[in-house]
Amino acid sequence: MEPISTPSGSNWGSEGPDLQPAVVQDATTGRVLMVGWVNAEALRRTRETGLVHFWSRSRGRLWRKGETSGNVLQVVEIRADCDGDAWLIQALPAGPTCHTGRLSCFHRHPDGGEVPVPPGSVLHRLEAVVADRRQRPQEGSFTSRLFAAGPDEIAKKIGEEAVEVLLALRTQPDRRVLEEAADLLYMLTVGLVERGLGWDAVLQILAERRGLSHPP
Repeated sequence: MEPISTPSGSNWGSEGPDLQPAVVQDATTGRVLMVGWVNAEALRRTRETGLVHFWSRSRGRLWRKGETSGNVLQVVEIRADCDGDAWLIQALPAGPTCHTGRLSCFHRHPDGGEVPVPPGSVLHRLEAVVADRRQRPQEGSFTSRLFAAGPDEIAKKIGEEAVEVLLALRTQPDRRVLEEAADLLYMLTVGLVERGLGWDAVLQILAERRGLSHPP
């Protein structure tokens, strides 16, 4: 990992001595996992060990994420924001990040109600809706009708959408290409859910191909 240095003119936070906020993001899925506080020593330890470290305001000491649970965060990349007073850490989680056992600490609505799906990409939100239509079919839902038709019909639709993408790439304007690509991604989502799979597994394959992998 490249050495980390404090940006010129860094404005350390006022929440405590030499503290700045750090947002941790899943490097594979883009999901926001948690926010913690870091100082120069926490960043140094994070860089040296490859595991995310924070400064605990309640305990008044440095701590490594997962030091008791084992759910460490393996660092992929660290970035400073434009003002030098906040950090983005992309990492690979070894397990649930939240102490509640959830994937992300961001699992509540502002009113305190639970959010069933962790924050993630548009594809993750689409997957959640598609999975819901499979588990709880709704009258008039095209997605529900696809699941009722069975895997052969779903596979046929995926093939049709793939052909539409190919034709659009050859002869259609950019907007049409994008629309057909979106249709294909939707149908692929239906196919993955039908098989009990999801986009996290696909993204993990892509991550492995570019040299990223989850720690054992």
